[in-house]
Amino acid sequence: MNISNKIVVQNILEACLNHSIQHVVFSPGSRNAPFALTFDAHPEITTHVIHDERAAGFFALGISQTIQKPVVLCCTSGSALLNYFPAISEAFYREIPLVVISADRPKRLINKGHGQTIMQTDVYGQHVKKSLAIEDNDIDDFKNETNTTFSIASLVPMGPVHLNVHLEEPLYGSEHINLNRQKKQQLISEEVHNSISTEVLESFNDKKILVLCGQGNINPRLKAALVGFNKNANVVVLNENTSGVNDSSFINCIDRILNSIDTKIEKRFTPEIIITVGGAIVSKRIKAFFIKNKPKKHFAIKHSHIGTDLFLRLDQHLKLDASLFFEALNNTATLLNSKNYKGIWKQLDTQIKDRIPSFFQDKGMHTDLDIFHALYEVLPENCSLHLGNSSVVRYMQLFDPIPNVKYECNRGTSGIDGSTSTAVGCAIANPKKQHVFICGDVSFIYDSNALWIRPFPKNLKMIVIDNKGGGIFKIIEGAKSSKQLEKYFEAKHQTNAEEVAHGFGFKAYESSKKMSYQEQIIEFFNDKESQLLVLKTDATANPKRLDKFFKHLKNA
Repeated sequence: MNISNKIVVQNILEACLNHSIQHVVFSPGSRNAPFALTFDAHPEITTHVIHDERAAGFFALGISQTIQKPVVLCCTSGSALLNYFPAISEAFYREIPLVVISADRPKRLINKGHGQTIMQTDVYGQHVKKSLAIEDNDIDDFKNETNTTFSIASLVPMGPVHLNVHLEEPLYGSEHINLNRQKKQQLISEEVHNSISTEVLESFNDKKILVLCGQGNINPRLKAALVGFNKNANVVVLNENTSGVNDSSFINCIDRILNSIDTKIEKRFTPEIIITVGGAIVSKRIKAFFIKNKPKKHFAIKHSHIGTDLFLRLDQHLKLDASLFFEALNNTATLLNSKNYKGIWKQLDTQIKDRIPSFFQDKGMHTDLDIFHALYEVLPENCSLHLGNSSVVRYMQLFDPIPNVKYECNRGTSGIDGSTSTAVGCAIANPKKQHVFICGDVSFIYDSNALWIRPFPKNLKMIVIDNKGGGIFKIIEGAKSSKQLEKYFEAKHQTNAEEVAHGFGFKAYESSKKMSYQEQIIEFFNDKESQLLVLKTDATANPKRLDKFFKHLKNA
């Protein structure tokens, strides 16, 4: 096998093989040519060439979150690796393993006026689990440390790592070599414990308990444990559809129910103990509600270095596997549940659900809310649904999670910068599954270089909600009443999403105003050629319709 004749590059390839790396996302350049020669030559590694490093970073993130294994990103020197930063920060907060390999000029040439040089070492700061700088000739000292760095990416909590490799010229030399494989190095984190003290378990005895489930991967074991725990009368589980543990027995639409809780009776809905599991919480209302109505205790259960203090009163961060924690609670014989705390939540939730159908009897409404209602009715079963940030992910939380649908969204940092690229990566990594991506027009245009990726997955359908601006700012308090709304926040524009797609060679489904949103979505899914559907909405009517919806649920 002919690969680069640079020993440091050969060592990194060995580390990739020792850690079962399957995918390398490569962005073209000159300084990283030794890695291109090497990764391209090895039959066990699939390479993806993506020109735009920002799109490449999120593409790799999409692959990694799908296969649950590290993915390598490889770029040239200079500003190239800075374009990975949005995806790296997302991976850090989502605990997704990425290995960034950035090529660099020799240290002696940094800040000496040579082209494509910046201070690359430790450039990601605290947003990676480990940074390692390697000189071209320091091969023996860094071989073990390179393997350790790869291992750290997969160590719970998983996350991104960075190898910055200073390479001397010439860059294109190669030689025939047989690589030696090693067993993957095993690391054990001293910070992770799976034992739970009797004192902690007994502290939940006969208390009003609320479990709040944030973003996570599909986890049947955790879901089963939560369903069992939720059978206690003193327990209620509030869930977001990005949690991966969706169940009909939970309260699944948080904003919908909080909207209907009268301020006079808020204390009735306040638990004595809140347990948070998983990652990011979309709902701003739930954070505000429990900052105002503070529980007596807040436990964060998460295999993470960060115990998220959502309500500004975190009592204990338990670095435990959440499945084991709730299984232990379920097996605690002394856990009494004489309080019917769940009943007040379930009764209100049922009343609200019964009011929904009457609201959507109005036909011919061209608003964001009506698109999500239509999508909820006709979304293909067993698909992966990728949600853009801002208003899209919030609208989807107003409808109960659809069984057998996997909900995905970049909620680590909640940016709009890589939603399309992430969906493309997921679809590439799981080609047998139907993937559906829905986002706003600004998000779609912002990440339009995702459409440059080739081959583009045929199993991905994209729906763009076009209201010619950032619709979220007409919903959130403060921005919607600002004189600067249209120019600075909503940032209205005249760019056409279909024309952007056409420029990259995509066929867009030609929608018709004579058809309902539901009819258009059904025809779009049946159209085997079209991968993009653009649905126009009324920017002025959108916030009024949403406000009317909340009032209807509360007062009907």
